[in-house]
Amino acid sequence: MKILLIEDNIQISANIVRYLSLQNITCESSQDWKNGLYKALSNHYDVVILDINLPELNGLDVLKSIREKGDNTQIIMLTSNSTKQDIIDGLNLGADDYLTKPFDFEELLARIQALSRRNLKNKSNTLHFWKKYILDIEKTEFYQEKNMIKLSPLEFNLLKYLAQNIWRTISRQELYEKVWGEFDGDIMFSKTVDVYIWYLRKKLDNEVIQTVKWIWYKINE
Repeated sequence: MKILLIEDNIQISANIVRYLSLQNITCESSQDWKNGLYKALSNHYDVVILDINLPELNGLDVLKSIREKGDNTQIIMLTSNSTKQDIIDGLNLGADDYLTKPFDFEELLARIQALSRRNLKNKSNTLHFWKKYILDIEKTEFYQEKNMIKLSPLEFNLLKYLAQNIWRTISRQELYEKVWGEFDGDIMFSKTVDVYIWYLRKKLDNEVIQTVKWIWYKINE
């Protein structure tokens, strides 16, 4: 799981990052709205934790900018204000949840996990990666933004399996077993997988599918 934290308080930010790392959750942090907004729109995150009370630009404006760009990443607001109107404004702008400072880290973790589960359920028929690529599982269609890219059934299933396992590296053998549905030690499965990876790379940005130590593949984050 990958989290983005936009929080100007250095101590609070460090404590959250440290706690989440102990839960085996990767958390990137930003102390200013410009860098935070850039990261949110340039990378894939499971959840964004956004402080409302940021210097220079209110966190609600950052939230609005994220949603106006069509980014539907789950967002938790952090606020030292607990008035009903603050909560209503954030939720109306597209926030998914909120926490009022001070808060318990275990509660924050529970809310992150709940949103992540909801996100997986909502995207069960569509996979989004690199912000502009969409796999429609139900229709077996692949899009770069609004432009459909034609993939063969094997290409589609190979890309789907990589996208479904975006946070880990996958061996050639596993890809062959899961996508082709078989494995025989006498078959040159590695060459078959490599050929289809090459087909996909011709239809995607070259950096999308990463080769790791010449043995594994993964979707580059």
